[in-house]
Amino acid sequence: MAKKSTIFLNLSILGPKKIESIVSTLSDTEDIFNLSQNALSQIPLLENKDIESLINLRNSGLLEKELECIKKENIDTVDIFDSDYPALLKEIAHPPPVLYIKGDRKLLGGYLFAVVGSRIPTVYGLTSAKEFAMRIASLGLVIVSGLARGIDSAAHKGALERGKTIAVLGSGLMNIYPKENAGLAESIAKSGAIVSEFPLYEGPKKENFPRRNRIVSGLARGVLVVEAAERSGALITAHYALEQNREVFAIPGKIDSPVSRGTHILIKEGAKLVDSVKDITDELNIKFENMGTENNTIALKDDEAVVFDIIGSDGAYLEEIMLKSKISQSLINKIILDLQLSGVILEIKPSFFARTKL
Repeated sequence: MAKKSTIFLNLSILGPKKIESIVSTLSDTEDIFNLSQNALSQIPLLENKDIESLINLRNSGLLEKELECIKKENIDTVDIFDSDYPALLKEIAHPPPVLYIKGDRKLLGGYLFAVVGSRIPTVYGLTSAKEFAMRIASLGLVIVSGLARGIDSAAHKGALERGKTIAVLGSGLMNIYPKENAGLAESIAKSGAIVSEFPLYEGPKKENFPRRNRIVSGLARGVLVVEAAERSGALITAHYALEQNREVFAIPGKIDSPVSRGTHILIKEGAKLVDSVKDITDELNIKFENMGTENNTIALKDDEAVVFDIIGSDGAYLEEIMLKSKISQSLINKIILDLQLSGVILEIKPSFFARTKL
């Protein structure tokens, strides 16, 4: 459990850098509740507005409400003083003073790998994110991402099918964003964890997401960028990863695709080009006895091959498959199910299917 004083500091308008200055100055952070205005002014980096906000916060009752909600909602907290604060995260510049956790906090100390990308991906991107996350998670690694729409969501869903995942939020744990991912967040918390450095009811402010991204990369041993525009949050995460001395991987895409420009830039800058999970495990020097070998060829029956060809690399709706194949609906349903069980296609959204063997 985090100290009351660090939770108090985290509720203030001060960012991690100024809180770090307070922590390094005081012999005991609990002194923050009693220091005079003059004493506070002696702490490096603190401005008059910061001092005023701290004094006002003492009398606001917000700390008591935060602590009550933490207890009521069964939320775990860990601060920079805890022995099980994530070791890798502690190494980054200005690590978050407090982490709020719903789920299994022990996962934060495991072997974590991040998968990130565009909020408006292609079917190729969605399929790749889900497939890579699923395969990596099946090896025992924990997938980290940001619960955003698109690639992040696909990565979380893929990981949940075969292993565990951690979602890092750009808002408080009691204010899940985006709203449509509330159910996904609940599923993640049951077997993995959702994490935030922000107070419980903090909203999804624009400036929060770069801070969220530094945690995603900071927790992980490596970061895979699936699809990213030339200017995007995924590229910010990748650049944080480079600053934090993490390995960066990127999946190439079509040369004329806007969401592949970012990944191609990363590859030109030295990111590892990835077309199989083995590229990642080899680079990170991970050895798994149960890894086996990836076999991307599978024998398809005549009707299965027809359906697989119609789905193509861009995916297809069930109605389109029926119209083009001229196969009866009952047989189409069976073929679709068999192909899903064989692991060669995925249902990306209702009645829309895409290949996993790209």
